[in-house]
Amino acid sequence: MSSLHPSGLPAPPDQQPPAEQPQLDAPTLPPPTGRAGWRPWTAWAAILAGFGVTVAGGIVVAIVTATLGGDIKDPPAGVNIGLTLFQNLALIGAALLFALLAGRPTGEDFGLRGTRFWRSVGLMVSVLVGFYVFSLIWGSALNLDEEQTLPDELGVGGSDLNLVLVTVLICVVAPLGEEIFFRGYFFGALRNWRGWVPAAIITGLVFGAIHIGSSPIGFTVPLGVFGFLLCMLYQRTGSLYPCIALHALNNSAAFGFTQEWTWEIAPVAVGAVIVSLTIARLFSGALGARAPSAPAPAG
Repeated sequence: MSSLHPSGLPAPPDQQPPAEQPQLDAPTLPPPTGRAGWRPWTAWAAILAGFGVTVAGGIVVAIVTATLGGDIKDPPAGVNIGLTLFQNLALIGAALLFALLAGRPTGEDFGLRGTRFWRSVGLMVSVLVGFYVFSLIWGSALNLDEEQTLPDELGVGGSDLNLVLVTVLICVVAPLGEEIFFRGYFFGALRNWRGWVPAAIITGLVFGAIHIGSSPIGFTVPLGVFGFLLCMLYQRTGSLYPCIALHALNNSAAFGFTQEWTWEIAPVAVGAVIVSLTIARLFSGALGARAPSAPAPAG
């Protein structure tokens, strides 16, 4: 209805009051899902949960060992092997649990996706060389001559079976579990805070710190650098597979040196890479892919 001019005639169009515009509510965006929805605080919650469960499991084992008359200060090699395996499973379980807060996670959320092969190989070589050069300079500057004690603590010399189990644990299980947790989840969640560089620095520091006790104290700094470089490798390739492969290669070489291997290192390293990548691929397949979003209704 048009308004009236003081003369009683309809007002000119330019003096008509503006028509009321319908008020449209701002669209409500759904919360981010998958890796984009991983809150930074959940990285810390997950690591506390993972190691908390591990400690609880160790306490239970110690109580059972003492009840059976065993020495809890020097448990059998099988107990240490089992607890180390349990620790890796607990970390992966914690990552999955907190990832569920942002919806069902997929393999791609953890970085388990394809990438360019030769570019990844080149970056892996660069990271490994950089890590070894830093470790050499660091060890020479501090006159580090300590040897790794973890293989002996796991009873690697007890029997051939122990040797095989420890080899699988160090060269396959540890790279797989640590990469899925630290690079796949911990770094992935922290990256949503201030970007990838601060997340990589923090992840490297934590990665070095958690090896205190299983590695000589002097080598925790190079391990922290290795953790940072693995984050950088993940960031540059967009895939966790190169990180898992490089971690398996490094652990195989390090373990082989502690056992004074020569030609044995190469087949163990190749086998560790193949097995760890195969398990990672199966893990990604078990998680499945995220269903495509339904198209928005027309109009």
